[in-house]
Amino acid sequence: MRSISKQLNKQTKRQGKWVTTSKASQYYPVQVQQNLVQKFARSGDLPEAIALLTQLIQQEPQNAIHYNNRGLLYFRSGNQAKAIRDYNYAIELDPNLDSAYNNRANYHATRQEYSPAIADYETTLELNPLNIKAWINLGITYRDLGMYRLARENFDTALLFRQLEGNIYAERGRTHHLEGDWNWAIADYQKALAYLSIKGVDRAGHQVERWMQQLLSPQTT
Repeated sequence: MRSISKQLNKQTKRQGKWVTTSKASQYYPVQVQQNLVQKFARSGDLPEAIALLTQLIQQEPQNAIHYNNRGLLYFRSGNQAKAIRDYNYAIELDPNLDSAYNNRANYHATRQEYSPAIADYETTLELNPLNIKAWINLGITYRDLGMYRLARENFDTALLFRQLEGNIYAERGRTHHLEGDWNWAIADYQKALAYLSIKGVDRAGHQVERWMQQLLSPQTT
């Protein structure tokens, strides 16, 4: 018992804060470990988050969500080969896990493999029509292909769910922008900034401001 207690109390100081290590957290309940994964990921400590998810997989090797989440972190860290391997295995374990199809679609879209990306986004939405991110991502993919009408239709559908409005208006505005409908683009950019400013101007807000600048001052781009 004493050795376990020592492991539970083992901590490491990072960035001025004391946080529990993944090695020590193996003695915690699964839900606590999952919360720690989110904490490490939010703080940008992806190696620690991945290590903890690997630990969770060892404890629950049939849990598709763990593989999907680790795949996402591998993707964010730039390790695409390990990401796609985890996505595929997550889908093999649970063919109804919509978020795994969305993540795998993002992998394909990043590599400009648009046909499998669209197929996976569509599967995501068949499994879960309320997956807002999949509606947005599918719209972005159609836009990348120059299929602006289909892109706008996806963004319009996404807006019906009244979630992530700032991101949706931003992407629809960009679509109008690329089509040459500048008045519609400005209107959507302004709506996007209004929604995004509620939670503070984040990375998405800065991107909208750059797009606005490109539109209003094209000579500077």
